[in-house]
Amino acid sequence: MFAVLKTGGKQYKVQSGDILRVEKLAANAGETIQFNDVLMLGGDAVTVGAPLIADAGVQAEVIDQIKGVKTINFVKRRRKHSSKRTKGHRQKLTLVKITDILASGADKSGVAAAIGAGSVSAAALAAIDAQSPAANKDNVKKASSAKAAAPQAEAKAEAPAKAAPKKAAPKKAAKATDGDDLSNISGVGPVIVKKLHAEGITTFAQVAAWTDADVEAIEEKLSFKGRVGREDWIAQAKELAKG
Repeated sequence: MFAVLKTGGKQYKVQSGDILRVEKLAANAGETIQFNDVLMLGGDAVTVGAPLIADAGVQAEVIDQIKGVKTINFVKRRRKHSSKRTKGHRQKLTLVKITDILASGADKSGVAAAIGAGSVSAAALAAIDAQSPAANKDNVKKASSAKAAAPQAEAKAEAPAKAAPKKAAPKKAAKATDGDDLSNISGVGPVIVKKLHAEGITTFAQVAAWTDADVEAIEEKLSFKGRVGREDWIAQAKELAKG
């Protein structure tokens, strides 16, 4: 017996035992969920919904919250701004295993319905991601790295400090405003300059060295909404850094 279900704006033909990668669902690993949007049931007899089949459902077990293959968005600008930008994206997905197909009785099964990630709060999604097996593996790796670094830190702390030269003059702390005039970049005003200085970005060389990950992080943190790429801050900074 097979079924055609709909979730995340896509349709899937499934049988019991199939493993699917679907658009992110609000469910923890190990939970049993039920897809209630069933378009077709097949087997000895075929039933087609109009558009859905009443009281039918497909039950599945959530295996893990994962990310899809990285897709690359490459943009090359010609003429005035001879520059290019590459941006990667990994779609958040949920890995599920189909356990049962119900031709009827889905409404009274008592199994929680599959809910898309867009229908729940960000805090709830963060809690779900924290409990996923993939997140637990990352936490174990971080803990192992911290444990391995601890003896080295203790050894450095126990090592005797070298005596400073008698006539060594204390260095003056650099001011947050030292560096280049970032307002020379087109699209960067006084307010944005203050925000960049607060993040420790004070020179053209720092902006010119931004990677795609840096751009994505700074835009999200400072709410630039794509201004860095749209106004070619990196290309401008490279030219200004040359003097």
